[in-house]
Amino acid sequence: MGENTVSILYIGGADEAVEILAAHPEVSVVHKRDAQAAIQYLKAGNKPKAILCELNIPGGSGFTVYDYIRAEPIEDPEYEYIVFILLCHEFKDENFVKAFRLRMDDFFVLPLPEAERLVKRIRYLMNFRRIDQKFTYHMPLIKRLFDIVVATTALVLLSPLLLIVVIAIRLESKGKVYYISKRRGRGLDDFNFYKLRSMRVGADAELKKLAQSSNQYAGTSKAVTIDFNDPCPRCGERTDGSPCSELIYIGSHQICDYWYTEQKAKVERSKATFVKISNDPRVTKVGKFIRNTSIDELPQLINVIKGDMSIVGNRPLPTYEADQLTKKYSNKRMIAPAGITGLWQVELRGKGGVMSEAERVRLDNNYADNFCDNKYSFLFDLKLIIRTAKALFQKDSTV
Repeated sequence: MGENTVSILYIGGADEAVEILAAHPEVSVVHKRDAQAAIQYLKAGNKPKAILCELNIPGGSGFTVYDYIRAEPIEDPEYEYIVFILLCHEFKDENFVKAFRLRMDDFFVLPLPEAERLVKRIRYLMNFRRIDQKFTYHMPLIKRLFDIVVATTALVLLSPLLLIVVIAIRLESKGKVYYISKRRGRGLDDFNFYKLRSMRVGADAELKKLAQSSNQYAGTSKAVTIDFNDPCPRCGERTDGSPCSELIYIGSHQICDYWYTEQKAKVERSKATFVKISNDPRVTKVGKFIRNTSIDELPQLINVIKGDMSIVGNRPLPTYEADQLTKKYSNKRMIAPAGITGLWQVELRGKGGVMSEAERVRLDNNYADNFCDNKYSFLFDLKLIIRTAKALFQKDSTV
C-alpha cells in the first residue's frame, strides 16, 4: 500500500458505494457489514485513514461505532486521527444535528458522490484532524520571567488605584467586588479567572436571553436544517437548465451538491460559539469605566503570577465557549498560553469592538503560530503590549 493511498473502512450494506470507492486508484477499501465486525477489525489494531459508516447497520448503528473510536479512545493515539463520516439513506434533521453535535467529521446522504471528489474531501478532513496534533509547545523561559517581573511590579505600583476602584464598586452596588469564573487556557486546563466586578449582581442569569437578542457573533440565519425549496443561485445562472454540480437525492427532494454543502455550512455558522454583548445593559457605571480603561483586568495579574496566564496570549475562554469552539474549528489556538492581552484584543479594539467569530479564531491561530516549532518571538509580544497601550480606551462595553 503506497504512502498516498487512502485506506477506508466502509461499514454497511451499500455494495455500490464500496465499488465506487474501490475503483479509485488511490483508495484501498475494507468492507464490514455490521457494527460488531467493524469494532473487532479495529480492536485487531487496524488503522484506516477514514471510516465511512452507514447509520443503520446490524449490531448497532453508526453512532455506536463512532462512540467506540471517540468516546472510548483506543490506546493507540493513531486512532484519534481517523476521519469519521456518517452515511444515511435519507436526510433527517435529528441525525444531521446529532452528527455535528458529536463532532463527526462529515455527513453524507447516499448515493455517494463520485470517488475523486470524495477522496479529495477525505484528504482535506485528514489534514484538518491532524493539525492540532503536529504542533509542540513549551513556555519560553524569557516569557515566563517577563510575566513574573511585570505582574509583580504592576500589582505593587497599582495597589493604591485598585483600592480606590474596589471602594467605588462597593459603594455603587452590593455584592463582592471581584468576580471568579472558570476559564480554559492552553490545552484542556481550566482555572479560576479573576476580574473586578463590572456588572450588577445576578448578571449571569440574564446572559442567555441577551445572547439570543444581542450577541455580536450570532449568525443572521435562524435555519437549523437544509432548505430544499431554496433555489441554488449558481444553478439559476446556467442558461441550459443543467445543475451546477452533481444532484443529490434526499427523500423526495433533490438538491445540487454545491448548494447542499453551502447550506450545511450556513447552518453551522448560525450556531455562534462566542458570546459578546455590545453595550451590555448589565454593566454598572463604575463597571463601564473600568472596562473602557481595562482596570477590571488587573486582578488577572494574579493569574499570571500563578502561571495560569501570561501577559500576552490568547484570551482564555469560558468553558462552554471552549467546548463549542472545538466542535467547529481546529484547536490550534489552544497551544498558545492564555493572556491578558493579545493579537485578537488589539485588532478588536482597532476595529471599534466589531469582529466576526471566524476573524477572531483566525487571529488566535495566527498568534498560536508563534509557539510552533520554537518560533517564539519576544519582540512580537512587546509589539502587542505597545499596541495594547495605544488602544487602551475602547468605545463600547463588550463582554
